[in-house]
Amino acid sequence: MATQPVEVNLPDQLALDRLPRHIAIIMDGNGRWAKRRRLPRIAGHRAGIKAVRQVVETCARLGVPYLTLYAFSIENWKRPHTEIKLLMGLLREYLKKEIEELNRQNIRLLVIGRIQDLPEAVLKDLQNALDQTRKNTGLHLVLALNYGARAELVDAVREIVARARRNGTIEIDEPLLSSYLYTSGLPDPDLLIRTSGELRLSNFLLWQAAYAELWVTETLWPDFTQKDLYQSIADFQRRERRYGGLGLS
Repeated sequence: MATQPVEVNLPDQLALDRLPRHIAIIMDGNGRWAKRRRLPRIAGHRAGIKAVRQVVETCARLGVPYLTLYAFSIENWKRPHTEIKLLMGLLREYLKKEIEELNRQNIRLLVIGRIQDLPEAVLKDLQNALDQTRKNTGLHLVLALNYGARAELVDAVREIVARARRNGTIEIDEPLLSSYLYTSGLPDPDLLIRTSGELRLSNFLLWQAAYAELWVTETLWPDFTQKDLYQSIADFQRRERRYGGLGLS
């Protein structure tokens, strides 16, 4: 599943007519980045924002339609209160500072997750950013906030059961379940990137990533650059997508 560095002339060898429609990223390694430099963890998170900005701008420039970033998981609430408070502060800072740039690049902000459980001040800034970018028609930047794939499936089933109680029996199939997920209306990811070398999905888009191409790099998220993104897309374009087929000859 992990990839080895490939020497290619980037971005010249990227086929712009075969870009992944939807890229999803597990942004991992902020804490380790800071630890290696004997810095507080928050320094790693702040450095990670620079990587976010670069990836978002690159996807917008290339013409990738959808980019989903795993920004804060349900499990992240288990972290120390001080770190959580700082993370929420960084999120608010990003939402306030980046609106003008998102609009300039015609980027629309979306969000998935149990956002109703976020702090009120964060919700206010988030809603403001959503409203101010709503009319943009370029890259759809999706932030997964207070997100967990298992929680998403539980919430979807609850909604389906409630509908069945209101309307009587209901036929459940894959399209119906998909329509009740947080990502309803969004295409499934074609390429799922994970930084820091960990070989797991960490409760991220478990349903939607069923046929996504996985690309793992040892690079820690704050060190993830435009070149890394180009390399992941180039590798994606070299693969033969089978969508569940074994490809046996």
